[in-house]
Amino acid sequence: MNHRFSARSPSDRSAARRDFLAASALAAGGLIIGGRLQAAPFKTTLKKALIGPPRRAILEQWKAAGFDGMEVSKPGWDLPLEQCAQARKTAEELGMKIHSVLRGWMNFNSPDKAVVEKEIAEVADALRAAQAFGADAMLLVPCRVSDVEVPSPWDLDIEFEEKTGMVTRVVKGDNSRYEKYIEAQNHATKASREAVRKLIPTAEKTGVVIALENVWNNLWLTPALFANFIASFDNPWVKCYFDIGNHVKFARPEQWIRTLGKLIVKLHVKDFVIDRNSPRGGKFVDIRDGQVNWPAVRQEIDALGYNGWMTIEGSGGLPLEEQSRRLDLIIAGK
Repeated sequence: MNHRFSARSPSDRSAARRDFLAASALAAGGLIIGGRLQAAPFKTTLKKALIGPPRRAILEQWKAAGFDGMEVSKPGWDLPLEQCAQARKTAEELGMKIHSVLRGWMNFNSPDKAVVEKEIAEVADALRAAQAFGADAMLLVPCRVSDVEVPSPWDLDIEFEEKTGMVTRVVKGDNSRYEKYIEAQNHATKASREAVRKLIPTAEKTGVVIALENVWNNLWLTPALFANFIASFDNPWVKCYFDIGNHVKFARPEQWIRTLGKLIVKLHVKDFVIDRNSPRGGKFVDIRDGQVNWPAVRQEIDALGYNGWMTIEGSGGLPLEEQSRRLDLIIAGK
């Protein structure tokens, strides 16, 4: 299936003016209640979070800015369990929730079995930390590929075997140039399945979902392929953590959401501007300053029936209050 994304022309209006008009329209429609935007047109309810270390001062600041919770980054998943439990208690005292743990990148496709077994044990520890925090999911990027040539997003035309998830081609025509990439992709799929399956008993015991993400790891680069990989586990403890801005250059975010569907348990909020002349295909920007079609994304989230967390990743250059305001606009479908 061929997934392409054409960059849209930037608006002549500034982001500030766009946001002002959106907020004005919401106010006129009675959608601002108690100083916070309400998602009245939608059936689903979304909560707001940021990523950071679980410290009281940070939780207090975020609460004051209008956020509902936190996704814990390092240091966090490597803290002693009693400290994780104390952080949970602190968050609950403030009316906040630690909803997820960002464990991040692993190397389950390493040729060194000792490395893989060590990292499996570390992820199991992170699942136990997530339980102590009171989180219900742990973000995991199972592996990456970086030492082979990968097709550009604009050339991708991936075909794979539905039953096995093995990729048979990545571009139209002659694929000999990408033989090593196809081999690496298929090895990563097999190795990741083996490692993650070893972690499922711990996930079940702790009550924490292993939420897989494919953040710029050159793997599972189309919605259909990524959905096939996650669905292949056929297990309620292995789901998807989808980052709305990570894969704009491969397919529209709303297409990713529609294809991944009920596999999604968490959402990261990020924005991106495409540049076909850039080696990385573009650049990340603050939310609502990029090319993500946020109204379409919000509609797709609602159609999915997703009631859960919207966690900003990035946009750290904006004041907390501005990040909160922009996320309110996104949640309101603007």
